[in-house]
Amino acid sequence: MFNSRGVGHGVALLALLLVPILWQDMPIVGATRLAWLDGYQELSPRERRSAPAVIVAIDEVSLDRFGQWPWPRTLVAQLIDKLGAARPAAIGVDILFPEPDRLSPEWLAPSVAEVDPRLAARLAMLPRHDAVLAASIKAAPVALGIAGLEAGKPSEVAPLTPSLQRGSDARAALRHYASTLRSLPEIDTAARGHGLLSADTEAGVVRRVPLVALVGVTPVLPLSLETLRLASGEPLFFVQGGVAGVEAVGIGDLVVPTQSDGRLWVHYTPHDASRFVSAADVLGDKADPAQLEGKLVLVGVTGLGLIDYQSTPLGERMPGIEIHAQVLENVFDGALLVRPRWATWVEGLALFVMGLVVVCSVPRLSPGRSTVLLLLSLITLGAAGFGAYRVAGLLLDASVPGAAIVFLFAAMLVETLAEANAQKKLLQERLQRERESAARLAGELDAARRIQIGSLPRPESAFPSEHRFEISAAMEPAREVGGDLYDFFMLDAEHLFFLVGDVSGKGLPASIFMAVSKALCKSTALRRGRRVDELLHEANAEIARENPEFLFVTVFAGVLDVLSGRLEYCSAGHEPPFVLAADGEIARLEEGGGPPLCVLEEFSYVAAEHEMSRGGIVCVVSDGVTEAMNPAGELYGAVRLREALERGRNTENPAALVNAIRADISQFVDGAEAADDLTLLVLRWNGPSAR
Repeated sequence: MFNSRGVGHGVALLALLLVPILWQDMPIVGATRLAWLDGYQELSPRERRSAPAVIVAIDEVSLDRFGQWPWPRTLVAQLIDKLGAARPAAIGVDILFPEPDRLSPEWLAPSVAEVDPRLAARLAMLPRHDAVLAASIKAAPVALGIAGLEAGKPSEVAPLTPSLQRGSDARAALRHYASTLRSLPEIDTAARGHGLLSADTEAGVVRRVPLVALVGVTPVLPLSLETLRLASGEPLFFVQGGVAGVEAVGIGDLVVPTQSDGRLWVHYTPHDASRFVSAADVLGDKADPAQLEGKLVLVGVTGLGLIDYQSTPLGERMPGIEIHAQVLENVFDGALLVRPRWATWVEGLALFVMGLVVVCSVPRLSPGRSTVLLLLSLITLGAAGFGAYRVAGLLLDASVPGAAIVFLFAAMLVETLAEANAQKKLLQERLQRERESAARLAGELDAARRIQIGSLPRPESAFPSEHRFEISAAMEPAREVGGDLYDFFMLDAEHLFFLVGDVSGKGLPASIFMAVSKALCKSTALRRGRRVDELLHEANAEIARENPEFLFVTVFAGVLDVLSGRLEYCSAGHEPPFVLAADGEIARLEEGGGPPLCVLEEFSYVAAEHEMSRGGIVCVVSDGVTEAMNPAGELYGAVRLREALERGRNTENPAALVNAIRADISQFVDGAEAADDLTLLVLRWNGPSAR
């Protein structure tokens, strides 16, 4: 039946769910969205088509050859000179030199002055390392990196690259740094450009990097674009502003679209060793100059332990200098990722449309069909988002709308089921009458319990003049009536038959099946005599013949020769009993047997034998003993039963042992409701002529 009230509630809830979609600043919404967008790149990373940048890495090989970092500035200057000789388009140096070189002659001379004044004088005449590096930087098209700081004042040593503002002034939307950490003034002023090295991580992952940021009041390019500007010969760059903030950053004819805050979503490829040239090869003249000529050369330290590798959406870590190279590849290949300003409204519209489908369909369809509809909606939403990424580089989020649709579906399903339950209240009067009938039935079940218990043999009066063996048993139904059974009787003057059974299920059906099984087993035993395997084979056929409810029963049956103590037994899927020898040994009878009765037709059961010692005890239980549970959810278990048997082995008679085990179980369960019927049977053989 169509539920108009539920539809009204669903539309109201849908409107409420639109709020977090359109309000992007909620932490859980942002985190979910970023994780989903990372998944696009993990499934389909960018394919590298061009190689505008070459990374000259001060790597492990370089450190092994030329010593630990930091190197003498003269060695760095030599590296810059060799790179400049290869005629690259520009060189971007991702290294800061904020302190003087402690290996420079002016620092070493005082330390040797007392030992060797002449050496100190010669050292003092050598050129300073910082000056050598500054001269090399000045002679080459070098852009030096600078690091953004949250506090302090902007440095006025070397001016930053000038910029133009086109359109609206968008500086307020940019990432702002109060000041920068720069190289020594002598080195810093020698460079022809300065690019920002800093990039904020999001939950430890570098997803977006600023294409323009603000230092004080001055816009600054990142090292990647500053190196590109230097190569192009453009004296400045421009920032295109709009109503929502920054729209693009431009260098000459090159215009790179950005997000409103001036950042770029980096479209990653996996780490690629072909981007790298070892600094050791450059210094050793082993690098091919053709690899560097006309290229944007980025110089950085990649030796392990010297830098922090950054996590990327691809789930791998790569050096920051490689991220600069990937930004340049994004720009050259036009493989830019964009999360358009209208993305949030599209995601909200998708939620609204699919939400209406869910709101109108759930009350009309069955839960199964509405679930299929939900899955199809989620697959369509996810496929559309991934397709937009693959085809157009658009970052559209399907996770947050999808989660909202799932929540809406759950709410509508609950609403629909609640309405169905309300319609069923008309049945309450009938249920009340049934409860009254149940109360009358409870009285009848109590009578049935007494009859059931009375149908079991009474151990204390079964064999009043018998001294060759003693037997005791007890059965406690979990409900008014139970499905456990036991029986024992003499087949002839020398053979005692006994069995313990456990019917599947509980309550009245199990009790009726128990009575039938007990009667059929007894009649079969009296006909078949001492062959316990044949007994179970025939009982299996007899009981299964009239079994419309497809119940089954586990049985342990045994025949004891009271003169010799030889026990022939067979288990039909029952809990293996314990055997206590007079010398203290405890074992379990696990041989022979087969599946429970009524499980496999015409199954040939296998009997086994055990020679009992004088005073030996057999203890047979149903699984209600070992599976008795206390309030903490722990099972009584076979280990505790074994311990109880060891403690009670020297009791006066089997009845006392049965009572001791029952008391131990009662103490263990501590009042917890019984989950299954509990049955014990204890048999002790005293010998052929015991008194």
